[in-house]
Amino acid sequence: MPTPAGSASTSTISNQANRCRAAGLDSQSRQLPAQANTEDVARLVRDLSKDTQVDGILVQHPMPSHINERHVFDSIAAGKDVDGVTTASFGAMSLGEPGFASCTPAGIMRLLDAYDVKLAGQQAVVIGRSPILGKPVGMLLLARDATVTFCHSKTADLAEAVRRADIVVAAAGRPRLIQGEWIKPGAIVIDAGYNPGNIGDVDYDAAASRARLITPVPGGVGPMTIAVLLAQTIQAALAAKAI
Repeated sequence: MPTPAGSASTSTISNQANRCRAAGLDSQSRQLPAQANTEDVARLVRDLSKDTQVDGILVQHPMPSHINERHVFDSIAAGKDVDGVTTASFGAMSLGEPGFASCTPAGIMRLLDAYDVKLAGQQAVVIGRSPILGKPVGMLLLARDATVTFCHSKTADLAEAVRRADIVVAAAGRPRLIQGEWIKPGAIVIDAGYNPGNIGDVDYDAAASRARLITPVPGGVGPMTIAVLLAQTIQAALAAKAI
């Protein structure tokens, strides 16, 4: 997990290592000094991509503002992109080709499947457009025949868009952006936001009184993200041994 110093909390990295250990996976954390530049981080990622002892690479994000995050992500070898963050992985996932999906979106889909949520023909609204959450979850929903509308914090009349949704995925990174009264009675609400103070993007208490199913923050989407990350790491290891 190559990590520019200061880009992620020590507790987050420690939790990831603990989850790996519990699943029987070895993990190692690599941190770079605060003055490291984009090429420093990308070089480390490329070196790890060549290391036969490494099966999967997770770059902790968001990275410091002076780092070109996309360049660093795209330095990960496709076979080790177990977090599904590279441009190639997004393209493959969007086209239904083999590859690793973005972990949080893939975790959301597994969660929906676990609760037998019908997707075909449903109106799904995704609030958020990040390349590792909002955009990929929209593509995965579209692939399952949902009708997808992408919204964001600057969408005009966001409330009206949410009111029409059978499925709401909140991933804007804005605390309690989605108000409870916006939720269509019986809708499915997936809160993928995480803000300081363990606050999601949805006003949970108000939304829960109207939604058929709703994920809490924390404890909803987060565990699914790490589960997919570990599963895709195992897939990468098995694929490498089959070569």
